[in-house]
Amino acid sequence: MDERDPLTDEFERNRTHLKAVAYRMLGSVSEAEDAVQESWVRLTRSESESIVNLRGWLTTVVAHVSLDMLRARSSRREDYFGTWLPEPVVSFADDGGDPEYQALLADSVGLALLVVLEQLTPAERLAFVLHDMFAVPFEEIASMVERSPQATRQLASRARRRVRGAAPAPDADLTAQWGVVDAFLAAARDGNFDALVAVLDPDVVLRADGGLTGLSREVRGAGTVAGQALTWSRVDQTMHRALINGAVGLVATRKGELFSVTGVAIRGGRIIEIDILADPERLAQLDLTVLDD
Repeated sequence: MDERDPLTDEFERNRTHLKAVAYRMLGSVSEAEDAVQESWVRLTRSESESIVNLRGWLTTVVAHVSLDMLRARSSRREDYFGTWLPEPVVSFADDGGDPEYQALLADSVGLALLVVLEQLTPAERLAFVLHDMFAVPFEEIASMVERSPQATRQLASRARRRVRGAAPAPDADLTAQWGVVDAFLAAARDGNFDALVAVLDPDVVLRADGGLTGLSREVRGAGTVAGQALTWSRVDQTMHRALINGAVGLVATRKGELFSVTGVAIRGGRIIEIDILADPERLAQLDLTVLDD
């Protein structure tokens, strides 16, 4: 049996790290995988013998590729209707047998943070992700964004302020979080408006990304979100518990087909954020086994 060459082995040892970098940059598992694959292609075409720090070289290449993809996507999204949400990492209880998927889930960041990262410019996002999340020096990042190290430092600083001001810090106790989600579902199922409002933070925000379906919207406030939940509770769907980027969430199916993926952020025992991906085209790209109803 032929053994893999050392270069392939070294690349595979860095694959999870590279996917984590690309996912934070792109907010999409499928696009992150494309970026990692492109880094492999470029590695095979390079003079790999001259690369002193392969992990650092690959990180730079993946970041470059992700930046180009992010810029191209930003221009295309000018025609996108309504809210755009990141592509979530979804895990069910029976996903434990896939070590690579569990590694990706462990390395994933909260959906709420990814939503905030989507509001940054591509250059701000690159500077923040590489420096704050992966400790890449500003001197190395500067050449990627074609700025001085000082200007690159300022990019990361602006991004950091926006992240701190907008990304909520959710409760850590999953059991308590599930209790809040169950109370929310029960209130919606029973049509109990007051009970819904009781589990929602007064400033709760709900984002729905329906792609071209016309379902995209963003609403704020406990009363408005409760009313929206009552409307959607009338849709014939089955809810399945799931971890969405490591936090509590729901996968909804209709007649055995994937209908939506919802991430829920809870703080102080109340729901502060609900993010619903219901775009059929993007749902079809998820590596997700739909449960039988």
